Amino acid sequence: MKKDKNKYHYVDNEKFYLEMCVWKDAILKAEDQDEPKPPVTNYIGECFLKIANHLSHKPNFINYPYKEEMVSDGIENCVMYAHNFNPEKSKNPFSYFTQIIYYAFLRRIDKEKKQSYIKYKLLENSNDAEIQQWLNQNYYDQGNNNSVSNKEKVQKDLNLSEGDLEKYVSKTKKKRKK
Repeated sequence: MKKDKNKYHYVDNEKFYLEMCVWKDAILKAEDQDEPKPPVTNYIGECFLKIANHLSHKPNFINYPYKEEMVSDGIENCVMYAHNFNPEKSKNPFSYFTQIIYYAFLRRIDKEKKQSYIKYKLLENSNDAEIQQWLNQNYYDQGNNNSVSNKEKVQKDLNLSEGDLEKYVSKTKKKRKK
């Protein structure tokens, strides 16, 4: 059974490559004449947007509440580093920019997890009576206000894994014996 080569793809990689080559030539001409770099074309920007939106629907990114921030970070990184694409090394700008967006997503997830941990610690250490009452009802043992009884519930609510908790908890330095 033959695969259909004319199957619809949301980004035409050949056209994207040609647009990148034309834009890269315009950048080189601008650098030769000491002019500012030209902005990316509308088509290139649309490709960045399509790649970022489709990547955000993959199973490993679908359920994050800050998906829009992930997409905007990915597009921002593509625009910032589009001039680094080298048509002589690769004829696949789709994969190049997909990787840029993928790692932008991972950086955003890490930033948001750090912020969730900071929010949790601020709530835990606050002296506000309403916040303490809410924490006591949702996370703490009924008799002890200082220990978390349901660690899994905290991690699930804040989208933190066991590794994240260990990564963000400040580590005390051990003194060396002389």
